[in-house]
Amino acid sequence: MDLDLDADGYLRDLDAWNMTVARQLATLENIELDERYDPLIHLIRDYYAQKEVSPAMRPLVKLIRSALGEEIGNSIYLMTLFPESPAKQLARIAGLPRPTNCL
Repeated sequence: MDLDLDADGYLRDLDAWNMTVARQLATLENIELDERYDPLIHLIRDYYAQKEVSPAMRPLVKLIRSALGEEIGNSIYLMTLFPESPAKQLARIAGLPRPTNCL
């Protein structure tokens, strides 16, 4: 399946997203999705559905800490899953637009 991505690798049509697309997007990020990623993907998608914005790093960490606990909701853990940039890579994989305030 060909993905319609913008110049920064974000999905152009948010409605085209599903978990198969997420796996393809993750592959482009050199990430192999496993059970650790699913709650993060669904959490950020729910956040976007409510706020219509992808969270930058600090709000993302707060969101994850609040929903999933201190062990997962910290930047060090998130950097192990998303080494380039947790906010940007998670948004890309979740089929969301570029997070606000991310360069």
